[in-house]
Amino acid sequence: MQFAHSEEQRLIRESARAFLAGRAGAAQVRAAMDQPCGYDEQLWRQMAGELGWTGLAIPEAYGGAGLGWVELCILQEEQGRCLAASPFFATVALAAPLIEAAASEAQRVALLPRIAAGELRFACALSGADGRPPCTGVAVTLASQGGGFTLSGVSDFVIHGDAADQLLVLARAPGTQGDAGISVVVLPARTKGMTIRPQVMLDLTRPMSRVEFEDVTVSREQLLGEPGGAAKAVGRGLDLARIALASEALGGAEHVLEMTVAYVKERRQFGRPIGSFQALKHRLADMMIEVEAAKSAAWYAASTAQEQGAELAEAAATAKSYCCDAFFDCAANAIQLHGGVGFTWEHEAHLYLKRARATATLLGSPGWLRERLVRMFASGEAASPVV
Repeated sequence: MQFAHSEEQRLIRESARAFLAGRAGAAQVRAAMDQPCGYDEQLWRQMAGELGWTGLAIPEAYGGAGLGWVELCILQEEQGRCLAASPFFATVALAAPLIEAAASEAQRVALLPRIAAGELRFACALSGADGRPPCTGVAVTLASQGGGFTLSGVSDFVIHGDAADQLLVLARAPGTQGDAGISVVVLPARTKGMTIRPQVMLDLTRPMSRVEFEDVTVSREQLLGEPGGAAKAVGRGLDLARIALASEALGGAEHVLEMTVAYVKERRQFGRPIGSFQALKHRLADMMIEVEAAKSAAWYAASTAQEQGAELAEAAATAKSYCCDAFFDCAANAIQLHGGVGFTWEHEAHLYLKRARATATLLGSPGWLRERLVRMFASGEAASPVV
């Protein structure tokens, strides 16, 4: 397992940073927040068409570049630095691994090449109104009816739900709980009986929607894999997505640290830069330590995913919980150290704080993930005694 990036991976990072520097700054993010779809369509087209980012981690057999999760996490990290407004995470880092893990070979052939080509934007309906992470929080039911199935219920916090071409829906058999009876359904976004309502969220840079299902007819062909038996595959796909989110949080934390260091070097008080005061140095040192530790957790988790390590679940839980805490702490300190200007709408600091808080709740909060780790170790399910 490699903990330092290769020359090719460093080039991917450099090219991604250079591309995003001119196309995904604070001004572009604010402009995207005002768009009906909630993201920059031109940026998305360039990511997919010109750069091929959407197919980076998809196997060559399905039209992708055949690279791995380390390379995808590098892109996630760089997008996290600038809060890039695009459906990249929802489509490429969340839907694609779920499809690869849960679908049949024929279904992979039908869906993954279109994701790799940037032809499909996916949204994933995973949890109910209480926000509990899947699979425990799956609130949509899939009932057998005649020769097919019907979907009923409500799924909240669906990322880019109102801009998606297709929806990936987690549903459970009536009367089941936990991981039992979980199925994965693929539906066109304009399906009869399905209503998508945009939600007003804390983080305006990543729009979400509520999706309501009222006796939606589902054919057997629209189920990925076997009905009721998808929990294990879903768990792997979600762990990969958690690692991608951890990398995004790492990128955001790195940026707010750099932004804050630059500011305290320029801002002068009492005839000297405020960064020269001991109290501020202590805060900046704490932020740097958190960022470096988060980098270790995120890179280890990405390498574990790349190597298909048995400790994937532990690495994903550790990385997401630590990186999200580090991101929020750094963003909160950044606002404080910027003083009055840090609290204004015009400054970008609040955008990072809101993204940090929202990211922490996606796919399981840090507290929930740590509890999950404890349960895994206590039950003997953990693949490794040390995380």
